[in-house]
Amino acid sequence: MINIQTISIQVLAADAAAAPSLGDSLLSFAPMLLFIAAMYFFFVAPQRKLQKEREKLQSELAVGAEVILANGIFGKVYHLKDDRVTIELESGRMVVHKSAIVGKADEAAKAIQA
Repeated sequence: MINIQTISIQVLAADAAAAPSLGDSLLSFAPMLLFIAAMYFFFVAPQRKLQKEREKLQSELAVGAEVILANGIFGKVYHLKDDRVTIELESGRMVVHKSAIVGKADEAAKAIQA
């Protein structure tokens, strides 16, 4: 004859064995967390660094500085007014937004020659 206590103990033991522990559930998320951390360090962090360098360059612009624009045009800063910069070219002048300036011309020329 089967005892009711024996059946209830067997059911409870089966439930306890089937239930995952907290450590197992954390280990299942570890690869996803590592992937997210790697994506941050390979993509987000370098972009933030470049953005900060570009903002620093744009805030330190001075009249007479030779710069390169995002489209590859080289020129000299002729006039600064708020977020607009007048660039002097060989054939005239051009007004651009400060964000169009991506670097100093001497640094760009060194990179091209290398």
